[in-house]
Amino acid sequence: MGGDAQMTAGGRRLLIGLLFVAIALNYVDRQVLALLKPTLEAQFGWSSRDFAHLGSVFQVAAASALLFVGWFVDRVGVRIALGLGVALWSLAGMAHAFASTVQQFVIARTALAAAESVGTPASVKTAAVYLPLKERSFALGLGNTAPNIGAIITPLLIPPLALAFGWRAAFLVTGVLGFAWVIAWMFGTRHLVPVDAPVASPRRSVDWGALLRDRRSWTIIGAKALTDLVWWFVLFWMPDFFHRVFGMAQGSLGYPIVLIYLLAAAGALSSGWLFPRLLDRGLSINAARKRSMLFYALLILPMPLALQSGNPWAAALLIGLALFAHQGFSTNIFGLAADIVPTSRVATVIAMGAIAGNISGSAMLELAGWSLDAGHGYWPMFAICAVAYLAALAYIHMLLPVIRAAHT
Repeated sequence: MGGDAQMTAGGRRLLIGLLFVAIALNYVDRQVLALLKPTLEAQFGWSSRDFAHLGSVFQVAAASALLFVGWFVDRVGVRIALGLGVALWSLAGMAHAFASTVQQFVIARTALAAAESVGTPASVKTAAVYLPLKERSFALGLGNTAPNIGAIITPLLIPPLALAFGWRAAFLVTGVLGFAWVIAWMFGTRHLVPVDAPVASPRRSVDWGALLRDRRSWTIIGAKALTDLVWWFVLFWMPDFFHRVFGMAQGSLGYPIVLIYLLAAAGALSSGWLFPRLLDRGLSINAARKRSMLFYALLILPMPLALQSGNPWAAALLIGLALFAHQGFSTNIFGLAADIVPTSRVATVIAMGAIAGNISGSAMLELAGWSLDAGHGYWPMFAICAVAYLAALAYIHMLLPVIRAAHT
């Protein structure tokens, strides 16, 4: 009996490790485009609005796919859903290397977005089904560092790779890594069982009526809509920000990006530590979640000062502090979903939140393209980022004055 328990614990750790790598690869694929913007811009003749349109197409495609993906993950479980998703997004990533027109590039980007949309619902579903409350919060914090690790690795590896072998090689290499991960996933997750929720079968159908009537669902959806736009804006536009505002060349603009995402990774880990610590001090789930969120919402307020810094490293520190706050707040949203939403529909609710976040992110990317081409610069987007999290916390408190853990 003890051997089975130990094996199950080891299986859970392996599962979380594989999820971490998958999501890191996911964000490597996403950031390649932003880092190679100068090269691709020259080849395809993009303006700021063209670049924004390419980014918003990705967001809308991901949002459209998420209408189906959340249901799919809840229906077939994380093992099949994520394995298939990574295989498809690896193929789509490699297809970029064979694009010879802007239209073909857009098609490949759309396919990549649709396949990658499986990542977040599957990871949160995993935490909700396979981990107890305190371990779940830590795992979500660790998992939420994965996008940052991907965003740290990409600016260090992709520009040198592109310079040595051409920009097409960057997409081929990341695709091959994805297929290697799929092999490890299928062999490494054969014997997983839920921790203490055998009734939470991943094959139960989602009750859409109950989901849409439940204010807990709308709490997560609205919070994601208000905050995800910050993440997508920074991920997509910061290489251009450092190139445009500070005159940094493509070969060097990756270094402040690395600093930003190092701080973002620390933010995700800090949230995984902070919430359990507040619980240990005797706070209720309600107080612990909301105090954690308030802490991070206040940290992002100085972000617009980056526009006045006059120094790329000072700007990177301020933007990095903002992403530290974003990741801490975002981890709390994922944890809140796992706390309050019945496990049978966690992935669907997270997917709906991701849809809302992708749509608001698309609007933010389009606003940036318009603002830059119209001569207004980056200040409107930075101002929106600064107040987004206080607005999200107010919204959460309005819908859920008291947070209580779900039992069904």
